[in-house]
Amino acid sequence: MGTIVQSISCLSWKNHQPLVSSQNVIAQEKGQSRIRAAENLCATVKTDKFSGLINRRAAIASGVALVSSTVFGFPREGLAVVKQGLLAGRVPGLSEPDEQDENAQTGWRTYQRPEDKSGGHGVGWSPIIPYAFSVPQEWDEVPVSIADLGGTEIDLRFASPKQGRLFVIVAPVLRFADNLGDNATIERIGTPEKVINAFGPEVIGENVEGKIISSEVAEHSGRTYYQFELEPPHVLITATAAGNRLYLFNVTGNGLQWKKHYKDLKRIANSFRVL
Repeated sequence: MGTIVQSISCLSWKNHQPLVSSQNVIAQEKGQSRIRAAENLCATVKTDKFSGLINRRAAIASGVALVSSTVFGFPREGLAVVKQGLLAGRVPGLSEPDEQDENAQTGWRTYQRPEDKSGGHGVGWSPIIPYAFSVPQEWDEVPVSIADLGGTEIDLRFASPKQGRLFVIVAPVLRFADNLGDNATIERIGTPEKVINAFGPEVIGENVEGKIISSEVAEHSGRTYYQFELEPPHVLITATAAGNRLYLFNVTGNGLQWKKHYKDLKRIANSFRVL
């Protein structure tokens, strides 16, 4: 609207200039110079405003595209993954595929959460300590929806249309206790039973009683990890704590994916590390 008003004002100014007498050539030349200067100014203003309008429209269109690309719950089979860098806050974190080994049919890549990646985990929280895991090279990042099971505490999701999907929950340890400070450990949060009973329902959407097939405790670089296998639904959960947050790494798949790619899904789950 501002562009239209400005254009009309400039047009009106041009059309109502007084005629210059032929007896005063110098005054006429000066007047024409002023007219040309005014025309240039109007053109510049119109161009800047039009450019700003286009930029605002592009931003709105991008926002609409972002909303329309978001899905509820887990991505369905065949959902196109979102390439790294297309969404705000999505910073590339995947390595190049490593060489194929004799036990793998495809190369594997390592994802490490970039330190400068944005994340909406509450005002005033310290930066998220980076984590890493490995996936076959056809896996890639997919959008995270605040409507997902787990809400804004889901920090990342990956998927493969053929093999399965994973997501990372990063939750404040204050949900367990208010005396854990800023250097919590999974042992201080509680036993494996306490952790899985508290957070398992957020992962699978129902009570975990009678669904825990196995529970293990592992240590890597001085940090303890609780590892669980649940079914049904089929899901592998790796839990640990760092800083003032609890990390839950969840790998899942449908019945066919579980049967066909269990070894790869298990390898993904076991690769999770908080750095």
